[in-house]
Amino acid sequence: MHNRTGLIYDPRFLLHKTADSPECPERLLAILDTLQADRDLWRDLIKIEPRMAEAIDILRCHEQTLLKQIQTYCPTNEDDYFMLDPDTVLSKNSYTIACLAAGAAITAIDKIFSGDVQNAFCLVRPPGHHATSGYAMGFCLFNNVAIAARYAQAHYPVKKVLIVDWDVHHGNGTQEIFYRDPSVFYFSMHEYPFYPGTGSADETGHDAGKGFTLNIPLRSGTSSRIYREQFSAALKKIESSFVPDLIIISAGFDARYGDPLADLLLSEDDYAEMTREVMGFAGRACQGRILSCLEGGYITDTLGDVVRAHLGALVFGVR
Repeated sequence: MHNRTGLIYDPRFLLHKTADSPECPERLLAILDTLQADRDLWRDLIKIEPRMAEAIDILRCHEQTLLKQIQTYCPTNEDDYFMLDPDTVLSKNSYTIACLAAGAAITAIDKIFSGDVQNAFCLVRPPGHHATSGYAMGFCLFNNVAIAARYAQAHYPVKKVLIVDWDVHHGNGTQEIFYRDPSVFYFSMHEYPFYPGTGSADETGHDAGKGFTLNIPLRSGTSSRIYREQFSAALKKIESSFVPDLIIISAGFDARYGDPLADLLLSEDDYAEMTREVMGFAGRACQGRILSCLEGGYITDTLGDVVRAHLGALVFGVR
């Protein structure tokens, strides 16, 4: 039996231009080409158009000054760029497209809780997990998964959310937003020490949020076997003490071997198996409700294959 899996996408995501950044429109085109070539999988995916996030949605996680900064500094000319930092680029349509990326995650929440889909994948850019409450950084403008978590808590009977971040870079923005909050458990596996310099094992939360952040830093070159063993053990540890009403995946695919921005060694099969493990947890805890949002992954020749493995697991379920 197949799951009803939503694919949230809009061609306007290609309009966020980033000069020579590896976070480029070609990433999404490569993924789409691969998914459409797999006729069975493409047929099974439920295609959903995203709506725009509103200011109220963004401001649950971000300061007004950040929203205004991104609005203000987007160039008016099509071919101009504004650098927020050496990695983070604004072009003419960036504010609108960032709102659309956050809106895709919100749309997915609505579709999951209406019962239209069991789980969903947001094929979006710009990514989000480096965006803190007050700063855009690391290719990220607004924190899509954080906005989705707060939206779910505001609009549905969602008290607890688990965010699983397997992007190869630590999601410092997501951690910062929820660091004092026991209602959102943040779990990250990432290469360390590495950009952005956060994510040590002793970062576990603060005040009421103490114990609700779990970081597993990994050395460059860590084998896929060790990675998977630690991932499985961490999920079991979390499940023993935290029962979420929703699981959100910050689905970066840059821990795949060969990625130009990292040095870990995962394969397509590893991502499929990790997806199934999260699905098993979700099936026991929250009726299988999973929202997955694209973060990193920069080998355009293979990115589509990795995303196809992830989506194939979401559709065809736990074996």
